[in-house]
Amino acid sequence: MNVIEVHDLTKKFGAFTAVDAVSFAVGRGEIFGYLGANGAGKSTTIRMLCGLMGPTSGHARVAGHDIERAPRAVKQSIGYMSQRFSLYLDLTVEENLVFFAGAYGLAGERRRTRVAAALALAGLGDRRRALTRDLPGGTRQRLALASSLLHEPGIVFLDEPTAGVDPASRREFWQVIRALARAGTTVFVTTHHLDEAEYCDRVGLMVDGRLVALDTPVGLKRTWVPGTVHAVAGPSAREVAAALAGADGVLQVEPFGDRVHVRVSGPLADPAALAARLGLPAGAIDEAEATLEDVFLAVVARPEKAAS
Repeated sequence: MNVIEVHDLTKKFGAFTAVDAVSFAVGRGEIFGYLGANGAGKSTTIRMLCGLMGPTSGHARVAGHDIERAPRAVKQSIGYMSQRFSLYLDLTVEENLVFFAGAYGLAGERRRTRVAAALALAGLGDRRRALTRDLPGGTRQRLALASSLLHEPGIVFLDEPTAGVDPASRREFWQVIRALARAGTTVFVTTHHLDEAEYCDRVGLMVDGRLVALDTPVGLKRTWVPGTVHAVAGPSAREVAAALAGADGVLQVEPFGDRVHVRVSGPLADPAALAARLGLPAGAIDEAEATLEDVFLAVVARPEKAAS
């Protein structure tokens, strides 16, 4: 069952089109990743879906409510963790939770129960009286997520939830997200961290306001990054490209960390054949998996395919 349905959703600011005729649907309990570079239209889309901004054209339903006709009902049905503002830094951990619980209409025993659950989710039971400004970035983000879940919404929108957070804290945050989805909560998350999208059930890739690709992570790689990927140690990407010039089946050569990713088909898919072509020992080449970064590079390099 789809809990988010979007049809040709468009948002213009004067002559600038921030979101261009976007269409997709999200099922109950799904982790839906909405990816793209800064300025791609991710936050504008999420603000429309949360009932915070009206579309220029097109329409969408969230939790069964039309985002234009019933924005208040949409807001009551969802949790929302904003990219720019989520917490009052001059309040304590507990004061933030009590404030947002009141904003969601929780009172009495239910409010006490939900605040206690939020403290447990954020791992802050022993720091409830700490000032929020004194929390590390990753811990503060867990608190912001817990605040958005106080009223137990069926859908939660997370706008760049791990921006500025260290890698270890990002992994912990995603463990919480995955646990939420297993419990039946639908998670719509925007991010520009391509590695995070590997945790999503499906991924939509935004480029310049358009949704140019939508599939599972595995499906995106199969469609956009065909062939075999090898990681080559030693030479630079320029040297590898020069050595492979004119060879059949060379699809892509890109630097990747301290190695070079070479995507090939045909005879060069055999690591020994590739090593011989490059004049390297077999141990200098390992088979690698395509990443969503490879997908993004392929999408940007072939806009005509994305538009079709």
